[in-house]
Amino acid sequence: MEQTARTPYRIIGDSCCDYTTEPGALDFLTRVPLTIQVGEETFVDDETLDCCGVLLDRMRACPEAPHSACPSPEQFAALCAEREGDVYIVTLSSHLSGTYNSACLGAQMARDAGCGNRIHVFDSRSAAAGEIAVCLKLRALAEQGLPFAQVVEETETFIDGMTTLFVLETLDVFRKNGRLNHLQALAVGALKIKLVMGGEQGQIAMRAKALTTPRAIQKMIELVRQICETVHAAERTLVITHINCRARAEDIRDRVLAACPFQRAMICEGGGISTMYGNDGGIIVAF
Repeated sequence: MEQTARTPYRIIGDSCCDYTTEPGALDFLTRVPLTIQVGEETFVDDETLDCCGVLLDRMRACPEAPHSACPSPEQFAALCAEREGDVYIVTLSSHLSGTYNSACLGAQMARDAGCGNRIHVFDSRSAAAGEIAVCLKLRALAEQGLPFAQVVEETETFIDGMTTLFVLETLDVFRKNGRLNHLQALAVGALKIKLVMGGEQGQIAMRAKALTTPRAIQKMIELVRQICETVHAAERTLVITHINCRARAEDIRDRVLAACPFQRAMICEGGGISTMYGNDGGIIVAF
């Protein structure tokens, strides 16, 4: 039986979509860079940014919290109209960044200028590994040749059920930016407690706490195991973003896969935005 040709498509993400060393694994993804302000310096968050060297060094030396600025709507509009085909855009949680709103404006600008491509912007309600998990789901659906509306619907359903968890060595950036409540800030700052944090409707919530990073990681792995009892892990990819701690990420991957039947696992290296929030030694998992 003759098959219908698959509609050309593109997947566009912001620069909180991290990088992997797996050859070609994320070549389908086009990233639109945010910028990062550390003191008086501004960095473009693209593949040339030295995150584990220059960016981390500047963050350590600066007494003020770093800040990010989202891409302009014009950047998204230009990519939407660059060539024919369906366009899927994945952004940081709208609770963490203005990138989602900028992408929506860019998509509308492209339509108003006569672009006939079908365009949908997804609020990932996550970041880092979570955005990559959404992009991988999108690609799997689009490669099946499913109708545009079905790809959108199934991806939105995936986002609704996606889990994002993270353990960071320091929550200084979150504290300086006011993203920790008063009690959490006291616990992290004075008592040196390590928190297991997670996404909750696009915002950040505490899931568990421990006295050391290894214990916090163990609690995070246990949370993953518990959640996997209620989702079809065999149909999902475990995505892990690390900030300058590859060995830790590999250990977590191996321990999770020993307990949960994920279809596969992907380890990503944090880009600039992930590094800004995750800091040295940070781990983010999503599925």
